[in-house]
Amino acid sequence: MTRKSVSAAVLSRSHATLEYMVYVIKGNGEQEVFKTTKLDESLKRAGVDRKLRDVIVSHIESELEDGMTTSEIYRHAFDMLKMHGSKPSAARYSLKRALMELGPSGFPFEHFVARIFEAQGYRTETGSMLRGKCAEHEVDVVAENDEEIVVCEAKFHNTPGFKSDLKVALYVEARFRDLKESNIGGRLGNKRARYILITNTKFTRNARDFVSCNGGFELIAWSYPHEGNLEALIEQTGLHPITCLTTLSKNEKQQLMRDGYVLCRAVKGNGELLRRIGVTGTKATDVLHEAEKLCVPMTPEMVVH
Repeated sequence: MTRKSVSAAVLSRSHATLEYMVYVIKGNGEQEVFKTTKLDESLKRAGVDRKLRDVIVSHIESELEDGMTTSEIYRHAFDMLKMHGSKPSAARYSLKRALMELGPSGFPFEHFVARIFEAQGYRTETGSMLRGKCAEHEVDVVAENDEEIVVCEAKFHNTPGFKSDLKVALYVEARFRDLKESNIGGRLGNKRARYILITNTKFTRNARDFVSCNGGFELIAWSYPHEGNLEALIEQTGLHPITCLTTLSKNEKQQLMRDGYVLCRAVKGNGELLRRIGVTGTKATDVLHEAEKLCVPMTPEMVVH
């Protein structure tokens, strides 16, 4: 199959139903049929209005070729959003890739997960050492409120298409089981316990099946489960990563993360923080405006039709 061999087109011209039989390459190297409905829905979730979605979808359709990568399609749509002056929507559309830019160490991702729990009223710790029945374990995030303690293992990947597999689930299950048998190092008391394995990408079907069958802990991934997945948690809390901001350079974002700032809201209304990293004038105004529009919880009313 060559890049130029467009197989066929379904002759249904109503927007968001047209599906070209063009095979695109996903981040993990697998092929799938390109679906305009999938592209349109991702733009819709980012808050892009119908008129601009029509423009972007039509543009992507006109450039489709067998063998195009989903990254190429994403880049085209992302650039068009910025070109049409829709930077907050561009930032929301880039959310999945922005999470990958929290790397490469994964350390900022642990802090990002902690901030999500804090937004829900938990007190959090990162990198805590907890004693299990048989061994001591370094836990990525511990979140606690008056009713429960949440033990969270955070698996960060900065490669599109990379999935946490059964080996990861087995390893984490053994650690969680050891901590359960010690009542989380004696900290549990009368509180209930939750154990969560969270990743910024996906889990393999085998890993999901194992956890579903075995029980004992929860899985949270980018789009899993259907409710309470990572994308939904971010949008519902407005806790977008600093890497979402399209008005800051990669170096400026990295400087902020080195200083411990992982959330977009850290720069919201904070011109002094921007001045400390050398961002002033018109650029600072643009950053502050983007942060103001982006770093708010996404409500159903903001999802346009």
